[in-house]
Amino acid sequence: DAARRRETAARALPEIARLYEELGEVDAGDPDTVPDKRLELLFACAHPAVDASMRSPLMLQAVLGLDAARIASAFLVSPSTMGQRLVRAKTKIRQARIPFTLPARDEIPERAGSVLDAIYVAYGAGWEDGNGPGPATGTDRWNGLFPEAIRLATVLTDLLPDNAEAHGLLAMMLHSGARAEARRSPGGEFVPLDEQDVTRWSRTRMLAAEEHLATALRLGPVGPYQLMGAIQSLHNLRAVTGQTDWAAIAELYDGLVTMTPTVGAYVARAKATAHTQGPFAALALLDELPAARISNYQPYWVVRAYCLREAGDGVGAVAAASQAIGLTSDPPTKRHLYREYLA
Repeated sequence: DAARRRETAARALPEIARLYEELGEVDAGDPDTVPDKRLELLFACAHPAVDASMRSPLMLQAVLGLDAARIASAFLVSPSTMGQRLVRAKTKIRQARIPFTLPARDEIPERAGSVLDAIYVAYGAGWEDGNGPGPATGTDRWNGLFPEAIRLATVLTDLLPDNAEAHGLLAMMLHSGARAEARRSPGGEFVPLDEQDVTRWSRTRMLAAEEHLATALRLGPVGPYQLMGAIQSLHNLRAVTGQTDWAAIAELYDGLVTMTPTVGAYVARAKATAHTQGPFAALALLDELPAARISNYQPYWVVRAYCLREAGDGVGAVAAASQAIGLTSDPPTKRHLYREYLA
């Protein structure tokens, strides 16, 4: 873990140096305010004078070392669009002489939301980059973002023990991370969640996740990251009950799309709906999404292919699966989709 953190830091340092050069030295502030240098920089990028929509992308590039293409993928925009937005944000910061300073202790809570969002995107990027452990190398195959995001979220819960969403985010990451080893077969092939061997899930991570989720629900009010944590908790409950409570999961997704109407949440709700109300109801939900938002979103085409097949439309399922395969960079996932729909 330490080696992976050092590797991630090394990749991020050039961009951090460029940002320092553009914006001036960071005010050291109170050294006891934030007990972690990288988390400190994330909070600095969350300055309220920076446009709210650009705080998380700025953190991802300047502090966590993601390039514009990977950030663009997370926010479902083109790399050129994200690159232009990042350049404009930095130009505005420089021209307006927005101070790149560390927050005082009483300013931390108001900046926490943007920091949570950046950690969440970094976790997702690390998860997709690794695409699960290989047959021989285990989690060492993953890049540094996956464990680093969990580490940052853990430090953040220590810094803000009364922030329910921080605990909810960490619960979500630990629950999904508990299934890391099961995402690949012993031969290295992709294994979908519904078919994973639950004995390979990490009970230690699941128990830790449940503790943070219980803390989050006790603190309240309920927010989107707590709902995400609860959804992953229900998925992992299959390790105990042998079944997945899709009705409860669908209900939680109904709440999530109300709080955070993202494409990812809508697509995941459609998948849950397919299990509770059937494929036609799910397809109706998918059809509500604007074409421009889903054209390059791989999970949409995977869920659409599944629903079309269940609805008896084999031709449509093949077309959707072909689109998903074209948007997939991971060879084992490509092979799985081909076997599932085209073979």
